[in-house]
Amino acid sequence: MRKFGIIGLGNVGRTVAYTLVTKEIADSLVLIDKDQKKARAEQLDLQDAQARLNTTTQVTIQDYADLKDVEILYITAGDIAISTNGGDRFDEFKFTAAVVKEIAPKIVASGFKGIIIDIMNPCDAVTSYLQKLTGFSKQRVFGTGTFLDTARMQRVVGEKLNVNPRSVEGYVLGEHGNTQFVAWSSVRVQGQAIEKLPQAENFDFDELADAAKQGAWEVASGKGFTSDAIATCGVSLGQAVLSDARLVCPVSGYSERFDTYVGIPAIVGKNGIEQIVELPLSTDEQDKFASSAQMIHDSVAKLV
Repeated sequence: MRKFGIIGLGNVGRTVAYTLVTKEIADSLVLIDKDQKKARAEQLDLQDAQARLNTTTQVTIQDYADLKDVEILYITAGDIAISTNGGDRFDEFKFTAAVVKEIAPKIVASGFKGIIIDIMNPCDAVTSYLQKLTGFSKQRVFGTGTFLDTARMQRVVGEKLNVNPRSVEGYVLGEHGNTQFVAWSSVRVQGQAIEKLPQAENFDFDELADAAKQGAWEVASGKGFTSDAIATCGVSLGQAVLSDARLVCPVSGYSERFDTYVGIPAIVGKNGIEQIVELPLSTDEQDKFASSAQMIHDSVAKLV
């Protein structure tokens, strides 16, 4: 049985739930939120939809004990207004750290043995804190990290070159936040290194990277939150775990070198993070990665 859990039913959490049910991915789904009425409303809404679907998902609510046999648990709590007002996802850290402090003991007490995918902000720092408080292995706890930022880069580059974003490969690394960077040395367009394309002579790579970074704020300022793209990223990672896809993608994974979670390429399979992938970055990219990772490490150290 494909059993999922979601803690936090804001715009991201409910979009994850809707996707899992309507795309016929989940056989069973556990929904938990601090607001009982909201959890019940989301349960009913999903149950009402199923008379028009080809599959049935068993939806239960508000029971941490029901997490015991969940395979994939998403943590999606947050308050995006905090970060959008300040323009920095780290502004949410105090809020989400308090959430982690409350829910981590409950998750552990449930006997949960699956994989946790964190979608809270600031993703890297709060994933580090979540892993520390649960005591689960670093394989089993990871975050969406720069998986979405990389998709935004693919869109921006695709628009610039008039190609499908799926024809763009490469990575945005570092913090899922203001210190992230595009590893341009890794970017390929239709199999060719972007830096060697004839058109690249006229590119402002810093401008392209900034456009990708600002994508989140443009969405959030326009509709008040982000939901669809990040939920899609979360579901894709969950499917990679369930199918043991050994998908290579950037996530918020643990870096032994910097002793913190940070946006880094990894192989995602049935055990969660199967392996961290080391990229041959340029000297400038190595410096940016080190600076970003150190900032995350220091921020978590102040909390714990």
